[in-house]
Amino acid sequence: MRRVFFLSMLVWLALIAPSVHAAVSIDLGESVVALNGPWKFHTGDDPRWAAEGFDDSSWETFDLTPASGSHDDDVGLKNYVPGWAAHGHRGYSGFAWYRTTIRVNDTGENTFYLVGPADVDDGYQAFFNGHLLGGIGDFTHNPPSLVSIQPRLFALPPAWWTRNSDGLSALVAFRVVLLKGASASASADGGGIHIAPLIGTGKGAGDHYRLQWLQTVEGYAVDTVQPLLFLALAIMALCLLPFDPQNRFYPWLSATLVLLAAARANQPLFFLWQFETIREFVLWRLTVVDALTFAAWTLAWSSCFGLQDVRWIKISSVTLAIAYLVARLLSTPLLLPSLPSALPQTFAAILQYVRYAFLILSGYIFYRGILRRDQTDWIALCSMVLGAIGLFASELSRLGVPGIWFPYGVGVSRTEYAYFVFDIVLFIYLLQRLWRFTPSRRLQIKSPS
Repeated sequence: MRRVFFLSMLVWLALIAPSVHAAVSIDLGESVVALNGPWKFHTGDDPRWAAEGFDDSSWETFDLTPASGSHDDDVGLKNYVPGWAAHGHRGYSGFAWYRTTIRVNDTGENTFYLVGPADVDDGYQAFFNGHLLGGIGDFTHNPPSLVSIQPRLFALPPAWWTRNSDGLSALVAFRVVLLKGASASASADGGGIHIAPLIGTGKGAGDHYRLQWLQTVEGYAVDTVQPLLFLALAIMALCLLPFDPQNRFYPWLSATLVLLAAARANQPLFFLWQFETIREFVLWRLTVVDALTFAAWTLAWSSCFGLQDVRWIKISSVTLAIAYLVARLLSTPLLLPSLPSALPQTFAAILQYVRYAFLILSGYIFYRGILRRDQTDWIALCSMVLGAIGLFASELSRLGVPGIWFPYGVGVSRTEYAYFVFDIVLFIYLLQRLWRFTPSRRLQIKSPS
């Protein structure tokens, strides 16, 4: 009897199953698919490689499938994969191509979209069945004039697809360039595409495109706040100057803070607004601003600890700043591509020695600050240490100190943490200095003229 009842239940479930399934509406059309590959990859450059009919069977295979939980080491962009340096092409700079053929089960009535790769060293052009979709950078120059990588969304017109009996097909190709002398050319995982492009419908691709923008903006949100704090502290420092007009600490500190504000503000401006090229970024931000910041930094703290009249510190600061400018220029083929290959390596070593010299000079000034034994100087010393963590970030990284953390999936660097605490401690120190001047200032106001 139980067996008959059990079989009856199975028959009843089988009869009602179609009606249950029919009640569930699932729209699989509004989706997006990552084009992880396999891709065909080849270094070099040839415009024929954009064509659908080109034979790329002899090219090497490149897989863009990310490891679980992978992300970039900057702002935390997800699905990061190593570049061509990790595939036997370390040290290569120049052009390279990626090609893959896709097939879509569709009648051709829908318009599909391609979401460009969100992380590429250093720029790219996207092609669809030989048609140029667009890209990042101006490729009319030689070498190309490149800006920061941003999310891109490209429409794929139905007329550009190849129609087959079983749907649509097309050749997707990326022409990628890594500039000579760019930092990624020396990296163990640099070069080429780091996050696979995606294809999908208008809604699916559009949603993913907006998500990429959200991740990018979140990654540089901190850099939009810190410059404002630096500028506020610079104004506060200048407000103390009338109370102590002979002290050079306040103008030098203000200059340092303005330069730090310019450096931090340049990050979101460069990555979010593309208002300057990579070469301009290296020349302005990494060369001029950095050199002036190191010089103003040492002059500010030497004045703070009563060393403003020590002539050799002034001369050393200015000389090292000039040496920094020259060494940075001559160590960067990106700025001077015609230099002999051995020269940038030599000046890269000189640049590092200049940084060490600034670090030693800062250490000497810190030591002299300790010897003063002023009860308020310990706050100034704390400020100096916190600021030095940001200025000498690369030296700390060589000691194995982690350079970035990812709270809630958003990259926040060690420098950003250090500068945030630096702002608080420096504010307390300047406030303490202001408080020190207040009683004497009141006596001056009350005394008869």
